[in-house]
Amino acid sequence: MPQAPALRSRIAGLGSAFPSQVLTNKDLEKIVDTTDQWISERTGIKERHILRDGEQNSDMGTEASLKAIAAAGLTPMDIDMIIACTTSSDRWMPSMASVVQAKIGAHNGGACFDLLTACAGWMAGLQVADSLVRTGARKNVLVIGSEALSRFMNWKDRSTCVLFGDGAGASVISACKPGEGGEILDIRVGSDGRYGDILDLPGGGSQTPASPAMLEQNFQYIRMNGQEVYKHAVRNMVATCEALMTEHKLTVNDIDWFVPHQANIRIIDTIGKKLGFPAEKVAVNLDRYGNTSSATIPTCFDEYARAGKIKRGQLVLMTTFGGGITWAGGLVRW
Repeated sequence: MPQAPALRSRIAGLGSAFPSQVLTNKDLEKIVDTTDQWISERTGIKERHILRDGEQNSDMGTEASLKAIAAAGLTPMDIDMIIACTTSSDRWMPSMASVVQAKIGAHNGGACFDLLTACAGWMAGLQVADSLVRTGARKNVLVIGSEALSRFMNWKDRSTCVLFGDGAGASVISACKPGEGGEILDIRVGSDGRYGDILDLPGGGSQTPASPAMLEQNFQYIRMNGQEVYKHAVRNMVATCEALMTEHKLTVNDIDWFVPHQANIRIIDTIGKKLGFPAEKVAVNLDRYGNTSSATIPTCFDEYARAGKIKRGQLVLMTTFGGGITWAGGLVRW
């Protein structure tokens, strides 16, 4: 008896959401020792979107999810798993995936869980969803990359507070036939926990629970060793992309679009040059949103696809890097 062909998976729909409140570099000049010129030259960021009081991470995740589900031609009840990739959930419990499930009305008993891999979150979630769909364990997996990092910023620390913004990107991963639009060709994720301290949020966990002493040490805020992050980010993202292209016998000429993590324009430029990508092939929206962590790749991908820049049939290479440290790369035939 002939065996059934192996399942493949595809990004069936994408969606994005950002808070309406915009924080410009000029605004930051009023609250921290910095200038628009200093930020622009070192990061490439001009503005970022920030949650207002009363707004939550799950609000952005919900909006992006509904857009992605609609783009996939599905309803919330068709979603049988939700993976929320975030380091800034509304609460420790319940999971943000469960909160979004309730808000979008996906009341079908599908599984929900959060995945914490910092900026590499959405791509790590994509790998999990791809595996589950390809084995037939799930049909339609909603993968959300959503961050409210403004709630964890020390607004007196210009090395971090100028970099990050809030935003959400969501994707629906469904089964497909080989060659169907949005097909996921490969996703790989790596980590090296020896360097976890170069980008961390030390307070609030079981090691350093919430207390007056924790607050006095500013452990409730994100900390970063910028030079070390730059070094590891460039090395690991370049290596991952090179490995993907070698494995699939591709050259830069075969790649239509390169969508890197939107962390810092210097990192993006360095990686692009090391890989040999011309600037016109590199997708960038960092200047308007800043580093939205796990949301950067899905929101940038979504923006370029909706604008008709990334076209059906084109080959897209993605790569990202985050705390952990963790990095990832992937290939999608859009």
